[in-house]
Amino acid sequence: MRFDIITIFPELVTGVSDHGILRRAQQAGLVQIRVANLRDFAPDRHRSVDDRPYGGGEGMVLMPGPLFAAIEFCRGEPQSPGSRVVLLTPQGKTWTQEMAAEFARVSHVVLVCGRYEGVDQRVTDTMVDLEVSIGDFVLTGGEIPALVILDTVVRLIPGALGSLESSRNESFSSGLLDYPQYTRPAEFRGLRVPDVLLSGDHAVIQRWRKERALEKTLKNRPELVAGPVCRK
Repeated sequence: MRFDIITIFPELVTGVSDHGILRRAQQAGLVQIRVANLRDFAPDRHRSVDDRPYGGGEGMVLMPGPLFAAIEFCRGEPQSPGSRVVLLTPQGKTWTQEMAAEFARVSHVVLVCGRYEGVDQRVTDTMVDLEVSIGDFVLTGGEIPALVILDTVVRLIPGALGSLESSRNESFSSGLLDYPQYTRPAEFRGLRVPDVLLSGDHAVIQRWRKERALEKTLKNRPELVAGPVCRK
């Protein structure tokens, strides 16, 4: 699988993608991550990529020229049927674990990091397959959301985590939050690990974990229990 990330701040992306699971997945040949500097596609000597919005208003808007050129370069011309172009924007659909699982089956994803007041609408209308947001809040740019998508998708690629069960047993994979986790020592500052986890009875442990997962979900994210994610 290949990711192309278009940004005016490449170092923000490579600072994260060169570490941890993302680095190991690249070294194992499971994923290729390329970062494209949008300014490299600017036609003028000042490498300009933004301008004032038509109609007035505050801030700047990313121009269509550099973005068209960058997206065409990253996705290839003509566009491969397995390629998807995603714009990171507060106006997009909220990213979910289900979407991450869907994207893990795609061969090529181009992530376009929005900035300033947004991008020229002609880019969205003709070059973008999906607009995505990671939540109902506004960030300075699309680099952090791009890294969120990158991380959530790559860890679902078979082999990236080393164990398929690692991703199957996480929060949201079953429709509930994850159950509480404990490790050694069995007692720390008077706080003990629940006896059930030391019992060796895997059936009882599994039942306890499901009960605690439901309990935590009802406490922290009750809307998940009432929503469609729990009616699988």
